[in-house]
Amino acid sequence: MFTKVGQIMLYVDNQEEAVDFWTEKLGFIVTSEENNDQGMRWFEIAPKKGAETTIVIHNKEIVANMSPELNLDTPSLMFYSDDFEHLYRDLQNKGINVGEIVNMPSGRVFNFADNEDNYFAVMDKQ
Repeated sequence: MFTKVGQIMLYVDNQEEAVDFWTEKLGFIVTSEENNDQGMRWFEIAPKKGAETTIVIHNKEIVANMSPELNLDTPSLMFYSDDFEHLYRDLQNKGINVGEIVNMPSGRVFNFADNEDNYFAVMDKQ
């Protein structure tokens, strides 16, 4: 039986730039950095220490060469925020490409793009 989502794999063209984006602009923390000494290196990040679900940033080219059958598309992720308005303004002020706030039946939502133009969403969860 499943109990929770543990990790989400995010495949990127430039790991260092992706880690900088998620940590410097979004405030995530690096919870671990691994290197298997065979060219495979990855970073695990989380919105805060002790988060149940983390994002693992992998090099897309290396993973594609090792496992060509994998789907390396960007996952559709929905983040929750309990300070929605502040987060929205903060991302705008940092020059992040942010979409308009949209009212959905489940609550207010906006999207944002990372440094590789992958889009993610944020929902107001007050």
